[in-house]
Amino acid sequence: MSRIGEHPILEYTKGKRVSFTFDGKVIQGYEGESIASALHAAGIRKLHESEVKRRPRGLFCAIGNCSSCLCRVDGRENVRICIEPLREGMRVESQNSKAVLRPADPAGSIRQEETIQTDVLVIGGGPAGLNAAIESASHGLKVVMLDRNSLLGGQLNKQTHKFFGSEKAKAGTRGFVIAQELEEKLAGYGSVDVQKETTALGYFKDGTVMAESKGRVCSYRAKATIIATGASERTLIFPGNDLPGIYGAGAVQTLMNIDGIMPGQTAVMVGGGNIGLIVSYQLLQAGVAVAAVVEAAPHFGGYQVHANKLRRAGVPILTGHTVKYAFGGDSLEGVVITALDEHFNPVPGTEQTIKADILCMAVGLSPMTEMFFQAGCDMKFIPQLGGYVPRIDEYHRTSVPGLYAAGDAGGVEEATSAQLTGRIAALCAARDLGAADDFDREFADLQSQLSELRAGPLGQKILSGLDRMKDEGGVSYGKF
Repeated sequence: MSRIGEHPILEYTKGKRVSFTFDGKVIQGYEGESIASALHAAGIRKLHESEVKRRPRGLFCAIGNCSSCLCRVDGRENVRICIEPLREGMRVESQNSKAVLRPADPAGSIRQEETIQTDVLVIGGGPAGLNAAIESASHGLKVVMLDRNSLLGGQLNKQTHKFFGSEKAKAGTRGFVIAQELEEKLAGYGSVDVQKETTALGYFKDGTVMAESKGRVCSYRAKATIIATGASERTLIFPGNDLPGIYGAGAVQTLMNIDGIMPGQTAVMVGGGNIGLIVSYQLLQAGVAVAAVVEAAPHFGGYQVHANKLRRAGVPILTGHTVKYAFGGDSLEGVVITALDEHFNPVPGTEQTIKADILCMAVGLSPMTEMFFQAGCDMKFIPQLGGYVPRIDEYHRTSVPGLYAAGDAGGVEEATSAQLTGRIAALCAARDLGAADDFDREFADLQSQLSELRAGPLGQKILSGLDRMKDEGGVSYGKF
């Protein structure tokens, strides 16, 4: 692994050079990048071992959603080093056993602050959250936005391709540019308080949200709360699926497109949907060879234009195939794939061995719905929307008064849809608070844009999921 020198689209801006240690070894990195990224740039993939079988563990999601990268940092246990910014002199250690719960610092290392009141609280600073905050502020409302990352924009920051859709949906604009434009627009509103590197800890029955940032714990009380926490990566079950070098697609994008680090030399992509096809092409742009795209279904599910780019580059798209097992020592060395029959059973004698040091998973996302469960929302398992989601009405209101869902947290779609649902949720919250004077016109316009996005074949799954929610009685929490 190494840092990317030149990229056809991106220019990487680095902080100052700093030194830190990992298990006693001095490592160089750049201030502000994640610890995990700095370790990858130094060729270190194995971050710790499993407690019982001592199997190597490495980075998987790179957005703080899993436990694969937990390490000890400056004596603190269970630090997710994929989202922990690097600083000079940090002491990072592998954590190969259960974390030890240490006594509280008598001097008060955790400080409890007073409750902060606001009109609208937005949890999540990705495409849905940014648009929700902007929409809320545009109606004169006081807004607080919480995001656990140091960079706003979420998945938009990783997208180097140009978006499809209408002019209103930023067609022809690259995702990371959209993120920059949204943050600049948000900064123009003095009524928005953005709290980065802040993790929402819980939603309580009285509507209070607790959040922590650098040892400071605050409680927030809002007239309306919009949850836009996004989604987490799924994986597949097969022998060796826990080896370092096996990543979610978003982790590979983080390494390449944000931190400018090559995740390896040769990749196998699992998943032929839009994400799998797009990230495969981004791997090529970063100088990584893509040995194959492996898709279990008989047809790939992404747009033809993305598949054509890969085929022109000589990348085979193997439909009707899956991974049988992965192999390697302290990190991935290769995979064995196999063909599937019409019932998705492995076909004996069709195994192929592919040498690769990257196995990238693009096999779907699951909505991050923990806070909806904590709030006591009516929840329903709807596969077409990604799993458990809150029942919402057409105004994106959940069954809990004053609580709204936006983006992938309310049903997995894609970034443009997330932006629109963020605006719709915020507009409806503003209407509930008596602050949306031109509601009918704007609501109809946003709904029209969303319907247009869902009109194609890829939107049929979402529409069937929404129909199922209606059939389950999840759309009648009251009218304005």
